[in-house]
Amino acid sequence: MIKKILLVILALLLLIGGLAGAKYLQIRKMIAAGAQFVPPPATVTTAVVKRESWDSLLTAVGSMDAVQGVTVSAELAGKIVEIPFEAGRKVRRGEVLLRQDVSTETAQLPGARAALELANRNRQRMEQLLAQSMVSQSEYDSADATARQAQATVDNILAAIGKKTVRAPFDGRLGIRQVNLGQMLREGDTIVSLQTLDPIFVNFLLPQQQVDQVRVGLSIRLTTDTLPGQEFSGKITAINPEIDPDTRNVRIQATVSNPKETLRPGMFVNVAVELPQKLDVLAVPATAVLYAPYGDSVFVVEEKADEKTGKMSLVLRQQFVHQGIRRGDFVALTSGVKEGDTLVTTGVFKLRNGQTAVVDNTLSPEFQLAPTPPNN
Repeated sequence: MIKKILLVILALLLLIGGLAGAKYLQIRKMIAAGAQFVPPPATVTTAVVKRESWDSLLTAVGSMDAVQGVTVSAELAGKIVEIPFEAGRKVRRGEVLLRQDVSTETAQLPGARAALELANRNRQRMEQLLAQSMVSQSEYDSADATARQAQATVDNILAAIGKKTVRAPFDGRLGIRQVNLGQMLREGDTIVSLQTLDPIFVNFLLPQQQVDQVRVGLSIRLTTDTLPGQEFSGKITAINPEIDPDTRNVRIQATVSNPKETLRPGMFVNVAVELPQKLDVLAVPATAVLYAPYGDSVFVVEEKADEKTGKMSLVLRQQFVHQGIRRGDFVALTSGVKEGDTLVTTGVFKLRNGQTAVVDNTLSPEFQLAPTPPNN
């Protein structure tokens, strides 16, 4: 019995040893094959590092504001009898926008004028009598004061009639009508908005560190998501003399030509102030940069000879870089590369240092300083 058990154990040991030996040989063969394996070259798109001169810009977010804008309102209370304007159209300065009922003032005017005429005649008589020393100076002064009061009464009625005819204070475009015919207006009630749209102001803020770089007369560029693909230009016309103590920003105002009135007050815009000096940069496509927590890098394409065969091939070298400003599809590199270097521009996240490569730029995207994506 013991002999049979020993034979079974021996057989199991021989079987295990055979399996272990076979597995060892298999793994050794795989290691040898892996050591001899050469990965296929990666197909990449490339671009050459170029030295370019970029405009020096200060960017900010701004808001449009009318050069002249007002909410036209009633000066005096009264009933509306005529609304000659149409909402949304242009008007000239002095054009009638609304008329109120002036029947009461019109009825009072003849009596006031009659009283004025009588007071003027009495003053003339007193003046003649004073010259003949037939009345005292005080009697003449009383007649003169009565005439002046009568004139003030007529002027007051005429002023009320004039104020009940509301006119446009300046050229501009009207908004939506806020009143209706026959409505009783109170003093200060809103009638319509009136805005001058050409030219138009843009107000924006810049941090105090950039205040010394701007001055009146510098050109600006405007873009807005509301009008994709369009760019507007203008000039800085005013700079606030004080800096906001809460935000440490200075408010700047520029004037922009707006002949088509596409820019409207209250609209959000992106502002770029053009500084006189140019920037000398090494520009590369932004997609060429591999972003990582330990540092940003690019892959430089170099031609090297194989150590075993001596055959020349393209090899990728990972190079750490420092970034500067961005402009459109490009980024400026301040260190790590030099003019004329060839960099991989797409798919850098799947590449590794020392990998061979094949260049195929047929599918390379078109990089632009001012891209206008069709889906914007």
